[in-house]
Amino acid sequence: MQHYLFSLLKHCATLASYRFTSKKLFILIYHRVLDAPDFMRPGEPDKVAFAWQMELLTRYFNVLPLAEALARLQNNSLPPRAVTITFDDGYADNFYNAMPILKQQQLPATFFIASGYLDGGRMWSDSVIETIRNFPDTTLNLNDIGLGVFSLASEEQKVAAARTILNQLKYQEPLQRLAHSRFIADQVSHLPDDLMLTSTQLQALHAQGMEIGGHTVNHPILATLDDAKAKAEIADNKAFLEQKLGVKLRFFAYPNGKLGGDYQLRHRDIVRQCHYQASLSTHAGVADNTSDIWQLPRFTPWDATPLKFMLRMVRMYCRQV
Repeated sequence: MQHYLFSLLKHCATLASYRFTSKKLFILIYHRVLDAPDFMRPGEPDKVAFAWQMELLTRYFNVLPLAEALARLQNNSLPPRAVTITFDDGYADNFYNAMPILKQQQLPATFFIASGYLDGGRMWSDSVIETIRNFPDTTLNLNDIGLGVFSLASEEQKVAAARTILNQLKYQEPLQRLAHSRFIADQVSHLPDDLMLTSTQLQALHAQGMEIGGHTVNHPILATLDDAKAKAEIADNKAFLEQKLGVKLRFFAYPNGKLGGDYQLRHRDIVRQCHYQASLSTHAGVADNTSDIWQLPRFTPWDATPLKFMLRMVRMYCRQV
């Protein structure tokens, strides 16, 4: 019965493609592929969920490398149900969890790397999440940095506290954000320092045929930076990764990725000046050949079941962007 429903959804997606004069491209965003479900990271798939998602893509969609997908998007030669897979930030589990599954299904993907966190780094957001996970008491007092007091007596309260703190810190000036995240991390004695890729793992991803893209050095909110600092974040990240890999980077993903609050049109121009070929946002949608190649839409498949995953894909295809 489930196979019949999936086949029906595939047929619906194919029929939907004929409603439009230009073909469309799904660009999926992932960040992590966890060892097991984690209450502190409810939006991230584990290996089991990621495996069935990739199996569905293999069976019912046409998965393309990003470069080929964008070339065919622009000349309107995409196959029906075209998909490309992307990862943001550069987590180590991209290498040891996601890559084996991608290779098993013979699927290409693009990994956008924030180079400042390679080789033992930890993103500021992970400092917050892991502090809350490991905090020994039921009340976390952050009045000293103006963030308030949080109850951590249950898993639900920990998740809510992490969400609130992350939202408060996200748009702070980068140095202030770093200082505050370090203050929070100092509330516990030990945090994991192996969450991000090593240079060796990054090079292995590339050697396996995966595309590597730019994602700034320190993952700042570009809209909070002046032009000189923003250009340094984008250009230095590109130069560093190109030196590590011995290739020219072709694609860039904006940190956080929403036009206005996260990046502005001047940052699109900086990306172009850095000799990228295209850049990707996180505006939810499906790209067609009228899309701005410097602000391509992407979306995350949050769904916990295969049927909902397939329904989301069909709905996104039919959505007017």
